[in-house]
Amino acid sequence: MAAGHISSRVAQALANIPMKIPLQVLNRQCSSGIQACAVVFNAIKNGEYDIGIAGGVESMSTGDMGGIFDLEKASKNVLQNETATNCLLPMGVISDNICSEYKLNRQKLDQFSVDSHNKALKSLKEGWYKDEILPITVNIDGKDVVVDKDDGARETTLESLSKLKPSFNKNGLTTAGNSSQLTDGAAVVVLARRSVAKQLGLTILAKFSGFAVEGCKPELMGIGPIYAIPRLLKRLDLKVEDIDVWELNEAFASQCTFCVDYLKIPYEKVNPRGGAIAIGHPLGCTGARQVSTLISELKRTKKSKGVISMCIGTGMGAAALIELE
Repeated sequence: MAAGHISSRVAQALANIPMKIPLQVLNRQCSSGIQACAVVFNAIKNGEYDIGIAGGVESMSTGDMGGIFDLEKASKNVLQNETATNCLLPMGVISDNICSEYKLNRQKLDQFSVDSHNKALKSLKEGWYKDEILPITVNIDGKDVVVDKDDGARETTLESLSKLKPSFNKNGLTTAGNSSQLTDGAAVVVLARRSVAKQLGLTILAKFSGFAVEGCKPELMGIGPIYAIPRLLKRLDLKVEDIDVWELNEAFASQCTFCVDYLKIPYEKVNPRGGAIAIGHPLGCTGARQVSTLISELKRTKKSKGVISMCIGTGMGAAALIELE
């Protein structure tokens, strides 16, 4: 989980999980949620766990993303090393680096963003999201409010997005409209040894079949999936065409469209319920949220194999294969 150890232990207490149950906190930034799943998966394979809860949480509305990219506070040793300095580049600047390096098209980025919103709105209208979100009641200004769906998706058009000015560089292509939203969120996944799940009477929804991470240049951080996905598929003796649904995190339309095109993934298989441009990217939450979304979509479409992937700050990509039972 990308949140702190205290909030995680407090959440455990509030969930009435006994304090004798150990808790581990990790931070792999944008991939923290799926990395947590991989940690539990490997522990089960190694005989350390029989069952575990993996997930993540992030409050983007209260976190200070800007502070971690303050070059003025960096040491001279860091600033004298170009690669180390590039680890401090703001994500939006990196998005524009990708646009420049690979000569991306602003209209294509904006259209991808419009499509993300439209797919998310359709998911809401059709009620597809209902089996992936657990309603919770929160108190806002003394009034109980039930939160049971994502609320970032909105009606938008290519014309409206084209009017937005670049957010990071004067001549850049990255805008508020083709970037992921700042959203709060949390998600958890229960993973268990098959025999234990059957013994406890748990419904087995899917199988966590594999996980891979690979690094890339920090200044092009967003393209990480083009390295992680082939690594995963090769390890599992699969090809791109073998995958039915892709949950490829939309940190920015730039990096997401580039990865889709580079890997030759059919767009109709990518984020069929919309992605982070429409519903947000709470860093620690996203990977675990994608597991829920992917399983639900595989069930709805009666498909079997899905891949989750995302880029990771400082220059990495992660990918995981989920197979429906």
